[in-house]
Amino acid sequence: MSMTQQAAPAVDTPPAPGQKQSDGRTRQRPLALRLLARPEVGVFLGAVAVLVFFLFAAPPVRDGSSMANILYQSSTIGIMALPVALLMIGGEFDLSAGVAVITSALTASMLSYQLTLNVWVGVIVALIVSLAIGAFNGWLLVKTGLPSFLVTLGTFLILQGVNLAITKLVTGNVATDDISDMDGFAQAQKLFASTFEVGGVNVKITVVWWLAFAALATWVLLRTKYGNWIFAVGGNKHSARAVGVPVTFTKISLFMLVGFGAWFVGMHQLFSFNTVQSGEGVGQELIYIAAAVIGGCLLTGGYGSAIGPVFGAFMFGMVQQGIVYAGWNPDWFKAFLGVMLLGAVLINLWVQRTATRR
Repeated sequence: MSMTQQAAPAVDTPPAPGQKQSDGRTRQRPLALRLLARPEVGVFLGAVAVLVFFLFAAPPVRDGSSMANILYQSSTIGIMALPVALLMIGGEFDLSAGVAVITSALTASMLSYQLTLNVWVGVIVALIVSLAIGAFNGWLLVKTGLPSFLVTLGTFLILQGVNLAITKLVTGNVATDDISDMDGFAQAQKLFASTFEVGGVNVKITVVWWLAFAALATWVLLRTKYGNWIFAVGGNKHSARAVGVPVTFTKISLFMLVGFGAWFVGMHQLFSFNTVQSGEGVGQELIYIAAAVIGGCLLTGGYGSAIGPVFGAFMFGMVQQGIVYAGWNPDWFKAFLGVMLLGAVLINLWVQRTATRR
């Protein structure tokens, strides 16, 4: 008998018909984990929970007019939260967004009134000013490499001072003059601040604009090259630049989108109340950022959606008005917002870890 044994050749057994071979690397994750990977799922569930809670805690919420009021409050936050969310996905954020809204409204109001112009002239000039502020923020950030926190904090302080100083200088007061009797006011009010009836309930036009902007932002993020650029520069701008992504253009244009949002909300405020208080807007930037964070956007960039901030803004409007309808002390509103923000951050962290776990 031979002292050596020859090993038999290995034979690969082909998989049975109808079966797919998997090596673990291409294994599809369970549906639950894939759903958790979506940034808007957590805030959607949270928004449903808040709605159900106030439906029981505050019976007036069940009325159609109350829900229309909640949607209106949500829309004024949500319109600005959308570009703020896109900017955060791109890896930056803007602390000047709140006072920029007032800057836009003051520009349109004072220019039209003091020079006796058609209000549409003021509206167009205000748009140019708002876009210029956004472009300045983006340009300064790209050229200097400073964090967006420092750049936009500086812009915030500048605009806050300019709003007050110029308004007092031009009008002699802290508020602008009433422009409701000026040429073009009725047409502009119809576009920015009109009301229409649905089933006997008056609904503000901002609700329609809010949902339309959300649909457009979602399409841009998920179906366009520009949307890919936003995620790329937010994930790693150096890698994005290496593969040909125009980082400078993307960053500046995102800040300009925030400027556009500030202009739109500023026009709504002007044509809703006919006048503007120059000291308003301070603190609103935190509301916009919080709505985006609650909506699933990460402060580190590269992750988020446009739908999430819609539900985040709805939660804000629901809590803000729900507390009033429940007859509670409105001082609790900020406490609720703090709880929602911390809860959203913790949930987003858990969702991210769960979704990326193998």
